[in-house]
Amino acid sequence: MYDLPSENPEEPGLPDEFHDYQPQLLRLTCRPRNHPLDQIFIATDLNLYYDSNHLNWYKRPDWFVVLGASRFYRGEDLRLSYVMWQENISPLVVVELLSPGTEDEDLGITPEVRNKPPTKWRVYEEILQIPYYFVFSRYTNQLRVFQLIDNLYCEQNLTDSRFWIPELELGIGLWEGCYEGFSRLWLRWYDASGDWVLTPEECERQRAELESQRAESESQRANRLADRLRAMGINPDEL
Repeated sequence: MYDLPSENPEEPGLPDEFHDYQPQLLRLTCRPRNHPLDQIFIATDLNLYYDSNHLNWYKRPDWFVVLGASRFYRGEDLRLSYVMWQENISPLVVVELLSPGTEDEDLGITPEVRNKPPTKWRVYEEILQIPYYFVFSRYTNQLRVFQLIDNLYCEQNLTDSRFWIPELELGIGLWEGCYEGFSRLWLRWYDASGDWVLTPEECERQRAELESQRAESESQRANRLADRLRAMGINPDEL
């Protein structure tokens, strides 16, 4: 199914389900405590315009987060795109999910072509100077992290497939688990304690389990008290 061509020669393939679910999981678990949520903009597959001299030049990251930008355009509307010369704040983190048709550009292998838009790597590294660039392959389960150091991307060594981002007081790592009914390695955020940040659904499930345990504990205490009363010759049902 991945070999089927696109009618648009500029789009070598179409988004698959993984490209829907993985960014969704990143969005749901990106909950930094040191920034108000209304001043964090998170986007998935949204056009990122970067050059006011070329209004039709853009990149479309699979996922990115911006600190200090309102969730809404001009504070009141959902965004149609992210325009750098209006916002003046570059993303802090960009995540690209490798696909067979885009892998070379994601990894900076594609050469520059004269009179053509710059490559994604150059835009992220040189033009926007995005501090953290994550690249994940669902085919090899390899996570690669590039950090901007002295204006150049330097690949970082990972410990336990995790990487900490001080500006967010969160880190991204590889989590093996079931999400949307499918078990595999997923990218998700973890906190300063090393615990995975829970999705709203997981929080609700955890709350329900705690309520159930609390109710069971109360029932057990009531049964023990009733047993003691009976041992004393008192019928608890008559109290």
